Amino acid sequence: MLNIQKYFTTSFLALLSLPATAMGFALSIQISTLSWKLDKLNLDAEQMGIVWSAGPIAGIIGQLLFGVISDKVWFWGGRRRPFIIIGGVLTALMILALANLEGINSFFDMFSLVFVAIVIALVLDLSINISFNPTRSVISDVTPEGEVRTKGYTWMQFVSGFFGVLAYFIGAVLGKTFLFYTGAVVVLVFTILPAFLIEEPRELSPSVDRKRDVLGKNFGTNWRQFSAICLAHSFTWLGVQTMFVYFLTFVKFKIDFPVSVEGIDPAGKVLDYAFMILNVIGFLLPVFVLSHLAKKIGRVKTHLICIAIMSLGYFGMVKFGNSEAMIYAMMAVVGIGWGATVSLPFAIMSESIDQSRMGFFMGVFNLSVVIPQLISSKLGGFIQESANKDIIFMISGVCLAISAVLWLLVKESANPSSSEIPVSGGGH
Repeated sequence: MLNIQKYFTTSFLALLSLPATAMGFALSIQISTLSWKLDKLNLDAEQMGIVWSAGPIAGIIGQLLFGVISDKVWFWGGRRRPFIIIGGVLTALMILALANLEGINSFFDMFSLVFVAIVIALVLDLSINISFNPTRSVISDVTPEGEVRTKGYTWMQFVSGFFGVLAYFIGAVLGKTFLFYTGAVVVLVFTILPAFLIEEPRELSPSVDRKRDVLGKNFGTNWRQFSAICLAHSFTWLGVQTMFVYFLTFVKFKIDFPVSVEGIDPAGKVLDYAFMILNVIGFLLPVFVLSHLAKKIGRVKTHLICIAIMSLGYFGMVKFGNSEAMIYAMMAVVGIGWGATVSLPFAIMSESIDQSRMGFFMGVFNLSVVIPQLISSKLGGFIQESANKDIIFMISGVCLAISAVLWLLVKESANPSSSEIPVSGGGH
């Protein structure tokens, strides 16, 4: 064991955050490039939705399956290590495959472009899902419950958020091609190197101060609270994913861009700058604002307020998003809800589950992300047929408003003043 791990130094917590950062970086690359790549290949909104649906399908299967398995197995000297390494290598390869989608499609000329894109998107998402839960669960595994674990997740959110912003910055300034190849290297280094330096405990201890479940057995899980959280979170992600998939379609509808010159895609730049702003707010807000607000009024109330503001930001996008400047301004408002979404739900959820089954419950919790993502991807045909693409953010705004109401069903912590935020670094 490294000395820095024995004393839970800041350098160790930063190292511990890198595998989750790699997966978050890969997701940012996917958001930045997938719709852009498909648009460049002349696929319409309906076809884009079909390709994007591959990811949620992989998530439904992958995160739950690999989360459960990683709770119970032990090989290559770790519980989470094998899945972090395998997922990291496959993710890097699929990022390179997406970069070379045209060439791969030409090689397999017997298949349609949509089919090849679906296969690459499916394997990319499945690869990410192999690692995503283990990269977050390992933080809980190797840190003691309380202040150190909170600090571990806070560092994960900060480092992951920074690299998420960096992904969009690279895409906007240096181009998508550079982003693809840089991203593949980052994912490989950030998964393989830490995996071999972090020593995992062979046995996981169950949480002791948890409520009994509905059967009256001490499985450490409050199922009613857990279900309410999942329901509220699902409507958040229905709105968020609709934004991610169809944002480029919305931008091209609202703004009359000039023809691309010298390989510069102005609509793609707006996409990258907008999501960069979203993620700047998203990774700074939890650390500097939400953690302090949650201590005063509680996590649930804080999250509810942020989700309501996000809903207003979506409706503001419809009303005012007719220029680049206003799109960026509204995205900053939306970022308030995004900052809460990538931090507070996991913190709230973690209070109601058995920590020794973290992989399983994170997999189940992820269903409240991937099922809405799948539903959102099916809206492509409807959006394609709609003359007014404002419908994209109208759908998102309504979903976030419903989510805010549903968060009223979630009980607040008994002691809001202790509501520190062990943030999750996003979900998928």
